Amino acid sequence: MRKIILSSLTAAVFATQAFAATLSMDTVLGTTVEAVTASLAEMGYEVRKSEMEDGKIEVYFVGNNQMGEVYVDARTGKPMKLEIK
Repeated sequence: MRKIILSSLTAAVFATQAFAATLSMDTVLGTTVEAVTASLAEMGYEVRKSEMEDGKIEVYFVGNNQMGEVYVDARTGKPMKLEIK
């Protein structure tokens, strides 16, 4: 039983690290505020604020012990700027 628990905890740690790495400049998040919000939620992030500004979708999020902001090109759905703190 102890080995099963230890294996599960180890897998969870590695899954969390890989999970957090899924957001990158190559990730297609969507072309609307709603689509970007949904994509980030599926990745495990909680969206704190989102808005459309000057043809860019600006989203502030938290998750995986990180805070960040992403600016997404509304035409391509890809991040133009990504900051994770």
